[in-house]
Amino acid sequence: MKAVGTRLMALCFIIVALAMQPVQAAPVGADKVMRDWYRLILELVRHTPTYSPPVASRAFAYLGVTGYEALASGDTTMTSLSGQLNGLTPVPQREGGMAYDEAVVMQAALSSAAREFFGNTGPTGQRALKRMTEKLSSEVSSGLAPELVARSQAYGESITAHILAWSLNDGGAKVENMGFPLEYKLTEGPEHWVPTNLINQQQMPLLPKWGENRPFAMEIGNACPLPPPPAYSEEKGSDFYNEALEVYEAVNNLTPEQRAIARFWSDDPMLSPTPPGHWMSIALKLLDERQASAAEHADLLARLGISLADAFIGCWHSKFEFDLVRPVTYIKRVIDPKWEPILITPPFPEYPSGHSTQSGAAATVLTAFFGENFAFTDNTHEKDKLPNRSFNSFWDAANEAGISRLYGGIHFRAAIDRGLDQGRCIGEKAVALRTRG
Repeated sequence: MKAVGTRLMALCFIIVALAMQPVQAAPVGADKVMRDWYRLILELVRHTPTYSPPVASRAFAYLGVTGYEALASGDTTMTSLSGQLNGLTPVPQREGGMAYDEAVVMQAALSSAAREFFGNTGPTGQRALKRMTEKLSSEVSSGLAPELVARSQAYGESITAHILAWSLNDGGAKVENMGFPLEYKLTEGPEHWVPTNLINQQQMPLLPKWGENRPFAMEIGNACPLPPPPAYSEEKGSDFYNEALEVYEAVNNLTPEQRAIARFWSDDPMLSPTPPGHWMSIALKLLDERQASAAEHADLLARLGISLADAFIGCWHSKFEFDLVRPVTYIKRVIDPKWEPILITPPFPEYPSGHSTQSGAAATVLTAFFGENFAFTDNTHEKDKLPNRSFNSFWDAANEAGISRLYGGIHFRAAIDRGLDQGRCIGEKAVALRTRG
């Protein structure tokens, strides 16, 4: 507990430091506004208790759409996502013949969106939100006529109000008891999920209805369905037994490299930006290295957020459709009662792997944007003193993220492989969105 408290205190200082960077004299563009807000948001995700991976992915999607629509509304080369995303109607139009400043519009939109989607963050997070709003608002409005600033701010806030109204009936707007239902009837049978730790709250699965949420680019929650997992069996030599044996033996014989992979991709809530935040971190670093335009920032951050949110909806739909037992439960019951995985097993069913589904979706979107065989270095956990990892492509990284869950003792092989397939299908729907006129 002392170590956890120390790390949380360190995170508080990081959040404050991000928000208290000195005001710059140079003009600030909409691209910098997006980068600065997303960097703070990544810290808020790890600082806010209710932000489990599915909840974080939802916030990234709505923030991405907010930023995209704010910019697209003033750029005739960009196509609105209204009519393409489920339930999104056209955003308010700008007043004809009137001037707007794009950085001010973006700042007003993202600052108001961040306050809404992170309204339940703690006191440190609230101070960081306030300070970032003040800092960026001062930067973007420096030297501009007051009436231009006021008009641009009002318009940006109207974009957020429109997106927020759209978000309220998607099924994920209210998360009570940190996402754990107060009542839940377990499915009988040894093949089905049961709690994997003694924490009272986690005797119920996390967000069992999340797969019923309204998706963004997917038509419905099971738009990318999966075949059933291998048939449950406790017979030695059966496909199911062999998958469990693979996990058992892998954990018992981990190499230092495999152990490092499991730790690098663990991305535990409250100790990291979560798995979707990990992929957002990668995207932000690469956009920065590319010196991408505001339009490129808005396009990628929207597509990636949408794909990650849809990935968790699709994955959760499948998880609770099949309701499969976790490796730790099966292995202790059938193979070795003293066995333990090296990572904590999350409190929800096994099939498919959430890491795999969201990583497959992210790799599909990032490959479409940056290209095949795009080599990069991932420094997401640099502040946490974990060594950076380098990859030859986004699918190289996605495959490693997937297999990390087998090394950690959390998932069977089928959940990993088929989760990646599901993620590719979901990511392709985000790639298909039209963003250019």
